[in-house]
Amino acid sequence: MSSSDIFIGETIGTAILILLGGGVCAAVTLKASKARNAGWLAIAFGWGFAVMTAVYISAPLSGAHLNPAVTVALAVKDGEWSNVPVYFAGEFLGAMIGATLVWVAYYGQFLAHLTDKEIVGGPGAQATAAKAVEAQEKGAGPVLGVFSTGPEIRHTVQNLATEIVGTFVLLLAILTQGLNDAGNGLGVLGGLITALVVVSIGLSLGGPTGYAINPARDLGPRVVHALLPLPNKGGSDWSYAWIPVVGPLIGGALAAGLYNVAFA
Repeated sequence: MSSSDIFIGETIGTAILILLGGGVCAAVTLKASKARNAGWLAIAFGWGFAVMTAVYISAPLSGAHLNPAVTVALAVKDGEWSNVPVYFAGEFLGAMIGATLVWVAYYGQFLAHLTDKEIVGGPGAQATAAKAVEAQEKGAGPVLGVFSTGPEIRHTVQNLATEIVGTFVLLLAILTQGLNDAGNGLGVLGGLITALVVVSIGLSLGGPTGYAINPARDLGPRVVHALLPLPNKGGSDWSYAWIPVVGPLIGGALAAGLYNVAFA
């Protein structure tokens, strides 16, 4: 496959992934959404279906990495790094496009949510510029979870370990089924299996950090959150942002190492 095919496929596929995955987070979170408070089960399955849809759309062009951790794992496994920058570029650009489309699709809901005094400023309080600055300084804003992940308990070692373990499981499942090996994969079934693995990781390991398991999925939308002209949105939690980038990359590399030792 050519570099242009890889870039186009990864951009389109990752945009679809984030549009549908971020979309289910918006649907469950935002005021005036018909799916508000649908819960973690809806988020886990929403992300799984997002992965499945994006894989089927992008696989013919790029092999459907959609995740820098997948790209790194395959490079470690095969020793082929030449296309890694092209994959990364498509993945991060696609993630930013997808996050922007979530904002477009839920524009009215974002405004309703962020101008609701009970959500932003507490009961009976108006959100002020001072409160917005305070939120910015504290880290996560009131809708950051629609765009990127954050821990329930801030513990750097645990948070990093959770992302490593979750991504390790994802990549070991992908590598052992040969989804991205030309001619050796499971074909149409591969996308479904990967989607179900993502659902399983979300249900079993997503509680502590929100299971980024994908650096582009977290960093690209976090940048978009920082740039969007949303009132009272609060901070983008940059002090945490390195964990869902570094953790998945480590997890992917470890999975590829184990694959080469035990399965290759």
